Parts: sequence; C-alpha cells; structure tokens
Amino acid sequence: MNEEQFITMLKEKGIELSPRQVEQFQLYYSTLVEWNEKMNLTAITEKNEVYLKHFYDSITAAFYVDFSQVEHVCDVGAGAGFPSIPIKICFPHLKVSIVDSLNKRISFLEHLAHTLQLENVHFYHDRAETFGQNPAHRESYDLVTARAVARLSVLSELCLPLVSQGGRFFAMKAASAQEELKDSKKAISTLGGEMEAVDSMLLPIENSERTFITIKKVKKTPKKYPRKPGTPNKTPIS
Repeated sequence: MNEEQFITMLKEKGIELSPRQVEQFQLYYSTLVEWNEKMNLTAITEKNEVYLKHFYDSITAAFYVDFSQVEHVCDVGAGAGFPSIPIKICFPHLKVSIVDSLNKRISFLEHLAHTLQLENVHFYHDRAETFGQNPAHRESYDLVTARAVARLSVLSELCLPLVSQGGRFFAMKAASAQEELKDSKKAISTLGGEMEAVDSMLLPIENSERTFITIKKVKKTPKKYPRKPGTPNKTPIS
C-alpha cells in the first residue's frame, strides 16, 4: 500500500487526512525505521508494508468504533505505538495513554510523540497487571485497545479492569477468533464484561483476515483482578 492508496482508502471510509496528518505519518515512518536500526521495534520496515500492516491496519479500529464518542483511550502493550498512535493522528481530540512493559519502547514512543507534536498522549512503563490495579487508572477509560498481544481470556484480564462502566474493550485479532471467544466467555463475564460485537474484514491488497471483538463493561471488575504479573498468562480464568 503506497502513500496515495493509504490516503485514498481512508477517504473512502470517511477518514480524510489533512496535509499535516499526512506529514505526521511520513514522520512516523522515518522515525520508526531510524530507531529500528538501534532496537527491535518491528520486523516490518519496507514503506508499503508499514503503511498497510501497521498504519492502515491500526486505523481499521475506526471502521467499528465511533471515535467521535470516545475521549480517553488506553492502549495495552502498544509496542511501537500500534494501534493507538495512528488512531490519535486521525482523531487528534483523543486523550491517549499507552502502557508497555519495555522501557526502551517507551523511550521511542516519547521521542515519537515529541517529533509528531502530539498532545494529550501519556506513556507508562509498567506491566498491565500492576497498571490495572493502580487507582489512578483503574476503570477510568472509555475505550481500551489491544492488538495481537495475547489470547482473549488473558487479554480480558489485562484490559477490562481499566475500562470504565459503560465503556468498551476493543480487541484486534489477526485471524478468526472463534475458539478464543469460546474459551474466554467465563473470563469476560467474571471481569464485568459482556460480548457486544464480533466483526471481521480482509485487509486490502494482501487479503489477510482480521477479527475485531467489542466487549462492553457492564459491571465493576472484582478487586482481585488483574492478578499478579505473569499469573493471567500462566493460569487464565476458565
């Protein structure tokens, strides 16, 4: 996906980029490639691939979430900023918090936010399990996103404690997630969530499958969740 296709395909979906936003994506790409030479941020560095598999792929969230109705977003395990930074570029009003367990990635993201002149973006070097127990963040986000971080039963424990009542957890999965959905029913319900929608699409050009799972927070998460770091992964709620 070249830059022109990226701009055109987003416009077809009702997302029209200003010259400044186009420039921000250009800067994002050059900064990502430059830093990737010093640290392993992504295996994907070819420009057309980054525009398709990182930028466009992140923004597909906006095809299923009405970001005009969202204010506070938390991205769990964002890595090099996906999906939240491309979404923030497209929807500048958003207040974005990113939590990641690797400090070097946080350093990259802080530099990136400065380079792109992004406002209302905050970065936290923390494990999702301890972050979710922090009273300053627990149950305080309209939308929590995660992109291909872990299985849904584990992700739910990392993300749902951060979602405010009435807010949503939006999980972005690469392939069909039917088996994961089945395995995560108990976890979702235990953590105060309720399945709202499962959508799927094919990523253009390469036609790879994407699945999006929207979970609504209908009641408070019990205090004991999330459990200690590493526990959700070792023994998912089942």
